[in-house]
Amino acid sequence: MTDRQHRRSDRAARRAADSGSGPVREEGPPARFPGARNRFALLGEVLTVGILVTLVSLPLVTLPAALAAGAGHMRRFLRAEESTFAVAWAEFKAAFLGGAIVALGAAALVLVLLLDIDLAGSGALPGGPLVGLVGWVGLAAVALLLLTACGRWSPDTGWRAAFKAVPSALGGDPAGAGYTVATAAFAVVVTWQLLPLAVPALGCVVLAMVAIPERPRRADRDDDVLGPEETR
Repeated sequence: MTDRQHRRSDRAARRAADSGSGPVREEGPPARFPGARNRFALLGEVLTVGILVTLVSLPLVTLPAALAAGAGHMRRFLRAEESTFAVAWAEFKAAFLGGAIVALGAAALVLVLLLDIDLAGSGALPGGPLVGLVGWVGLAAVALLLLTACGRWSPDTGWRAAFKAVPSALGGDPAGAGYTVATAAFAVVVTWQLLPLAVPALGCVVLAMVAIPERPRRADRDDDVLGPEETR
């Protein structure tokens, strides 16, 4: 068997093992997120979470709690842990009260920033373009803080600890902050284009909240290659 045939056979065996249609391969480390190996199941879970988050967050004041509970559910699904909707509902109830306060604060900031953007566009304010730019940057910052905090929330630590973890999370991963802002912008744009697209968009937002902090990074790869002694 040539090298090319061997690689082709190895890829076929890997796909069969991942899909469950073939024997499980013994070699290699266990998957970090076994729930993500089946892409169709992952797509279905993203859409399901999007539907549930949309329904639960219809009052708007429940949006932070819905995102936090959805992120916890998605994280358990990706890790192949118990990811029942009963557990997600219990997390939503635990996050509701603090999440409602977060939602009211975020809504007030968003309204102020939208008013600034509207006034800047009307020409009623001196330096309108600069004021408008500050308004858009402020909206991006609110979305970034909200999504990061919702992704860091857990029933054991609560909202205060989640927001305390935001500066270190953003400072240690500026690229991840950019990805999070891009995710929020994507959700807003597709929802503006067609309102029903808010459902899959919210599912993608929840997936991004979990996947962005867990993605492989260059520093992690360098540590794996060099080892702990060489990286000191």
